[in-house]
Amino acid sequence: MRIERHWWNGDSARRSRRDVFVRTDGQLWQVEAQMGGADGRSRVQECPSRASALILANAWLGGRPGWREVAP
Repeated sequence: MRIERHWWNGDSARRSRRDVFVRTDGQLWQVEAQMGGADGRSRVQECPSRASALILANAWLGGRPGWREVAP
């Protein structure tokens, strides 16, 4: 799967870093919320479409200020 969109909270400290990814293989879509960097905990949710994946990602971002989009 390739990363379609990626946001992070801008905090590089491992314990407080948060990331949200939208990934696709062209047919399947998934959203991952990651806490604590690459070695931390994560939750992955499959989605039926790009639109639903972006809706879920925005919900997981929670409208919190400071989130930055990272170029894929």
